[in-house]
Amino acid sequence: METRIQIRFGELSTKGKNKKRFVQQLTRNIRQATFAFPQIEVKPTHDFIFLNLNGEDEAAVIERLKDIFGIANFSPVYVLPRDYERAQTFIVEALGKKAKAGTTFKVDTRRSDHTYEHDTAWINSKLGAAILDAYPDLRVKMKNPEIRIRFDVKEDYFLVSTETYSGAGGLPVGSNGRGMLMLSGGIDSPVAGYLAMKRGVQIEALHFHSPPYTSPQALKKAQDLTTKLTRFGGEISFIEVPFTEIQEEIKAKIPDEYAMTITRRMMLRITDKVRAKKKHTVIFNGESLGQVASQTLDSMAVINEVTCTPIIRPLATMDKNEIIALAKRIDTFDLSIQPFEDCCTLFAPLAPKTRPHFDKIHRFEQLLDISGLVERSVGGMIVTKMNEQLSSSEKGRDYSALL
Repeated sequence: METRIQIRFGELSTKGKNKKRFVQQLTRNIRQATFAFPQIEVKPTHDFIFLNLNGEDEAAVIERLKDIFGIANFSPVYVLPRDYERAQTFIVEALGKKAKAGTTFKVDTRRSDHTYEHDTAWINSKLGAAILDAYPDLRVKMKNPEIRIRFDVKEDYFLVSTETYSGAGGLPVGSNGRGMLMLSGGIDSPVAGYLAMKRGVQIEALHFHSPPYTSPQALKKAQDLTTKLTRFGGEISFIEVPFTEIQEEIKAKIPDEYAMTITRRMMLRITDKVRAKKKHTVIFNGESLGQVASQTLDSMAVINEVTCTPIIRPLATMDKNEIIALAKRIDTFDLSIQPFEDCCTLFAPLAPKTRPHFDKIHRFEQLLDISGLVERSVGGMIVTKMNEQLSSSEKGRDYSALL
């Protein structure tokens, strides 16, 4: 008996003439995510993607598929000869471990081959009766049953499944362009990166590092957070940007209450310069409206002034508890709360402006060599390719794509 996994689309099914492109991207992502299972064959069709396991560990493959964006749900399916009695016996036996008293079920039959001797109503009724005979404590339920038995009649065989797993939903990573993620080391920005990938965006993570004020442990934490995100979208470039000179200049020349606003403006200038060189379309960050002084509407307006690039804030309307819950679900929370402070935290003023004035910002920034500071910061960056297989300590310089 051959075992496959049938992968079903959700939102992809609504893409009309563009559907093929989305399915092709999802197929590439599945191949990349399951590369550790070399015997798997990935076979896309118009309505499904099938994985032929060819002896690979079914349970391990199922766990890997749960994190791939673009998958609505999926089921292990069994390819059976077109012998109804044998198929019925197989299904009844397969339900043995799940047949607990009170559990609800439904038989859902589809016939691709309409020449088959029995129609869907006959199969639903016959198979349902056989299941109830074997497990009288089960209950039939047409809407949202706990167990859905799928019975597909194909031209040469039956496809049968007794279990369905939820996928990650969203759109395949890489199907909706590329963006730059401003990654700190806190709770919020990794969650923002996750949500960007869920909408099909391929991200690169940019992190500001200020040695000796920030520690190697703080840098490694940000790298490890990036590695966590690769579970959902494959390899991600981690871009480490030196920021010490800029923060020292701001500390020496800018009034304390305006230091954070100008710091954020400098960060955004640098991020936008890297974005342009990388030919990305947008910038993502983890700002949540009103959470801190730099995230008030007035502050955001002043900070945004330095670029015309769209800045997307997936967490803007979420409260902290919602963000924390999602961080825990994607397994970044415990890393994020490690006590290694990033450069924003260490240099945070005691009383930052929540309603900064444009005229004062412009006047204060004249005290800084903005273009020189930005160029030197970008020129000193380090790019590291992060994925689940590489340790975050395996670093290498890669300037060719940027300079």
